[in-house]
Amino acid sequence: MKQLFIVAMALLFAAPAGFAQQQKPVKKDTTQRKVYTCPMHPEVISDKPGKCPKCGMNLVEKKPPVVIKKAKKDSTK
Repeated sequence: MKQLFIVAMALLFAAPAGFAQQQKPVKKDTTQRKVYTCPMHPEVISDKPGKCPKCGMNLVEKKPPVVIKKAKKDSTK
């Protein structure tokens, strides 16, 4: 009877571990996709250089936004 109890407890605690799903690490897309836009019509967006369909200007590469981190204030003063 004692052995049956030990086996039942072992199965009770081991079963959830066997069914737990392992998460795969998320791969970040490190490749930067180039985006082209019209200087006069920013709503015109293309994945390749060309001409703006509204005004005929050359599409220019849109630069990614620059992130500026604020310096932390020194709390020891």
